[in-house]
Amino acid sequence: MTFDREEFDEPFDVLREIAELARLKAERSPFYLSSAEIDRIFVWKLGSQYDRGKAFRDTNSEAAYRIATTAAFSVCESDSDRELELKVGFLTALRGVGVPVASAVLALVEPDRFCVIDFRGWRAVFGNKRDVFGLQQYKEYLHEVRNLAAELGWSPQETDLAIWELDKRRNPAA
Repeated sequence: MTFDREEFDEPFDVLREIAELARLKAERSPFYLSSAEIDRIFVWKLGSQYDRGKAFRDTNSEAAYRIATTAAFSVCESDSDRELELKVGFLTALRGVGVPVASAVLALVEPDRFCVIDFRGWRAVFGNKRDVFGLQQYKEYLHEVRNLAAELGWSPQETDLAIWELDKRRNPAA
């Protein structure tokens, strides 16, 4: 798979959110996300499905968001798979946060290391339809995206956005 970087538009909202999260990372030690900050990520990732799990997500306390996100972004392991397992594990300990939403949190906070998993990216990379994603699928997808990112000289998040746009253009009705 090869991409021309100029062919794809990066969504402004994603770039603004990445910049805002980078600002917060520089200000907070240790870094954490508040319920309001992580809720913006829920809105972006879940789109029209946002309201479906809102009541369940709202049962998470402010302290739970702070503790889970502090733990997730404090993890630093030499084994990148183990680090991913721990980061995703801390984030998915929050009610209403599955692997796809955890991947969105990771991708927006650390775009040079992570990407978002969803059906479009999976289909573009692996050529088959999948609607449910666990940790193993995220590891597989992230591995492929990181390899392609290294080949292109892009970040995993930029590469994922290009893959997503490619699938959207190939499958506009989906």
